[in-house]
Amino acid sequence: MKTQVLAAMIAVTAAGAALAHGGVENETVLARMEGMKTLSTQLKTLGAMAKGQQAFDAAEAQAALDRLSEEAAQIPAQFEDEVIVEKSEARPAIWQNWEDFAAKAGDLQQRSAALEVAQPGDLGPALRDLGGACKACHADYRE
Repeated sequence: MKTQVLAAMIAVTAAGAALAHGGVENETVLARMEGMKTLSTQLKTLGAMAKGQQAFDAAEAQAALDRLSEEAAQIPAQFEDEVIVEKSEARPAIWQNWEDFAAKAGDLQQRSAALEVAQPGDLGPALRDLGGACKACHADYRE
């Protein structure tokens, strides 16, 4: 049940991200949005496997985790410049609490790098762990 709720949250986030990109011209903000879209895409892959909408493939699941880790490592660099545009969901609190923001991005990177999904039963715990890392940051730093 928790895995299904998390998968639904991921789908809603992905849909919102697609709409948010329209009309944004600032390259810094677009890069951030693309990075978050990449994270969302990887989570959607894992979620689809967890819900049985896509066949479980250990190599593909691990590749999604690896890509999550790589992209999460880029988050601090993507947010170094304080740029907020109308469609940006970034809160000014990011730059006011930079060390905490960067630590939360680092936590996502470390969690995704440490996870292994060798069998379908590994997906639920992995998604809950990743979801907790995403939620921790979004609760404070995303509109």
